[in-house]
Amino acid sequence: MANLTKTTKSISADEIKRDWYLVNLKGKILGRAISEISRLLQGKHKTNFTANLDMGDNVVIINAGKIVITGKKDKQKQYTFFSGYPGGLRQINYERLLEKNPDALIRHAISGMLPKNKLRKRRLARLFVFNDVNHTYTNQPLKEYKLL
Repeated sequence: MANLTKTTKSISADEIKRDWYLVNLKGKILGRAISEISRLLQGKHKTNFTANLDMGDNVVIINAGKIVITGKKDKQKQYTFFSGYPGGLRQINYERLLEKNPDALIRHAISGMLPKNKLRKRRLARLFVFNDVNHTYTNQPLKEYKLL
């Protein structure tokens, strides 16, 4: 008699296949774009997603400096950094951070949308952000990912 029990085979770390995605942020809204990118980095778009494994894909972002934000947030939104020392509190608004370092702005937003666990650093290491159209990953098989 054959074994007819139904079991789900879980995936191992060796069986994970990582794709490369190219995301163009020109004219896209910050929060909506970043939430989709964080899903790609986590691997939640895959059918065999397992929460305890790092299953995400590599993401190359271009035109990071051309992302938009709605309302008056460009003047009102503040980013705060604290060194841990007395007088070490630094604040910068969205508009100045975007012109000074759009890479840090995108990384900060994506980092905030990833789960706060041991896999976070590995997922962020697979994120590559560029301020314009030129990027260094032309030798990778990039799939263009269309944001909504």
